[in-house]
Amino acid sequence: MQIIETTSLAAEQKETLCILWNQEYPANVSFKTLADFDNYLNNLTATTHYLLQNDFGQIDGWAFTFTRESEKWFAILLDRKIQGQGKGSLLLDKLKEKEQKLHGWVVDHDNYVKSDGQPYLSPLPFYLKNGFTVCSNTRFETEQLSAVKITWKAKQNAQL
Repeated sequence: MQIIETTSLAAEQKETLCILWNQEYPANVSFKTLADFDNYLNNLTATTHYLLQNDFGQIDGWAFTFTRESEKWFAILLDRKIQGQGKGSLLLDKLKEKEQKLHGWVVDHDNYVKSDGQPYLSPLPFYLKNGFTVCSNTRFETEQLSAVKITWKAKQNAQL
């Protein structure tokens, strides 16, 4: 496995990532067309993508950072076949090397289903294990999605 860092995605990468998004995220936030997905990506600012490629060059995971209202935000997703193997933490560590602070939205309940009917389990325990804190007073609430804000801050080195 290797992590490829890039600020732009090729057409075939976008297609793979759209499929991965629609496969792993709740069905109610899936993209109906590749054009919709491309439009979503084009509306992000200062985006950096981190593609987790397997030994065959296939994308098994993806993380990306972007700027929103002067804060650095992120999203991450992994193909279910590699979840629980430490690959998500590996991607997060790569983001943490580059940033001092990260913000994200995370579904904090198990009420959604994926497009194949499988339950979408909240990844909140994963983020807590990786040093994020919950901003319980800041929520994203729409008809499509209910999520809570999470934040990670780099630890300051103690000066002697």
